[in-house]
Amino acid sequence: MFGLALGPAVALGLARFSYALLLPSMRSDLHWSFALAGAMNTANALGYLAGALLAAVLMRRYGVRRSFAVSLIAVTLSLLLTALTANPLLLATLRAVSGAAGALTFIAGAGLVATSASSLPAGRAATLLGIYFAGGGLGIIASGLLIPKLLVSVGSQVGWRWGWGALAALGVLGSAVAIPLALRCAEPLPPPPAERRWPARRLGALLASYGLFGAGYIAYMTFVVAFLEDQGTPAAVVAVFWVVLGATSVVGAWAWSKPVARSVGGRATAAVLLVLSAGALLPLLSGSPWAALGSALLFGGSFLSVLTAVTAVARQALRPHHWTPAIAGLTIAFALGQSLGPVLAGVLSDGPAGLSLGLWLSVGLLLLGALIALAQRVVPAYHPAVQLD
Repeated sequence: MFGLALGPAVALGLARFSYALLLPSMRSDLHWSFALAGAMNTANALGYLAGALLAAVLMRRYGVRRSFAVSLIAVTLSLLLTALTANPLLLATLRAVSGAAGALTFIAGAGLVATSASSLPAGRAATLLGIYFAGGGLGIIASGLLIPKLLVSVGSQVGWRWGWGALAALGVLGSAVAIPLALRCAEPLPPPPAERRWPARRLGALLASYGLFGAGYIAYMTFVVAFLEDQGTPAAVVAVFWVVLGATSVVGAWAWSKPVARSVGGRATAAVLLVLSAGALLPLLSGSPWAALGSALLFGGSFLSVLTAVTAVARQALRPHHWTPAIAGLTIAFALGQSLGPVLAGVLSDGPAGLSLGLWLSVGLLLLGALIALAQRVVPAYHPAVQLD
């Protein structure tokens, strides 16, 4: 599971989240508005949506393990190519490619993990899922330790090119470990032809909540670094903020695993989203470094655990052969929200209120997602791995 976690470390931690660290340098060098900067992450999210929509077809045709391997290689190549162009259209295209390939990596890897944990008690299965999803935090930590120092050494204005190249190098290392391990995993069983469509109505509220989470969390992750810098936060504090956010996301994935395993329905998802809302709110209430670090602790310690929580509900509610397509379906809802969040927050941030309005949008969407998650109920599916006492 630790090896497979390097998949989301590359696909999410490096290819998606690290853009926030390079955004100020790219805006300065390429003269972007916040709307255009947000549109780049919207392109990534639209690609992620396309990848999620195609994931089930591709995995049926080529297998889950092979889909994981090929898509992870594609993510790494997109990182390298991003360093080689300043054309906005090409950059948006590469962001979309990394998003599409990243979605396939994430879904295929989650399917491998869910299958490997299918015979385990709910608590242990949730822990393994937490390890896998915590991989995104490993990518955040690696980029936080590397990118700010790199920008200082080569100059922040053109340093974004070196940054993408460095992320590609990390992607090569992560892929070299994750791919051989994925190819050794058991291939998930495909659903019978008569049951190829998974019962999405069982998870209606969760789908809506997860979509709002996608919009709210990505608005924060795209612009929080720019917001802190705009508030005059020292570069050293911003670097520490990002590393703390990544480190607490790894720890939080384990810390939340037991409450998630004991929860039924959407209660755990709602609780995590409430903590996320508080984390996104702190920088808006105070410009002190302590508020920024508090935000990193709360937001970082919770945002990857939403993935664990919604996957756990899917495992409770559905039969094993529906888990992988259900993860793909949930990812589609997430990607729809994620497509709207960055560009909407960017447009709001270009207004008189500045970046603070974009972060207020994040807080509101996360709170709404928490309320909707409470409406999710579960009638356990009849299979031994998820029977509830």
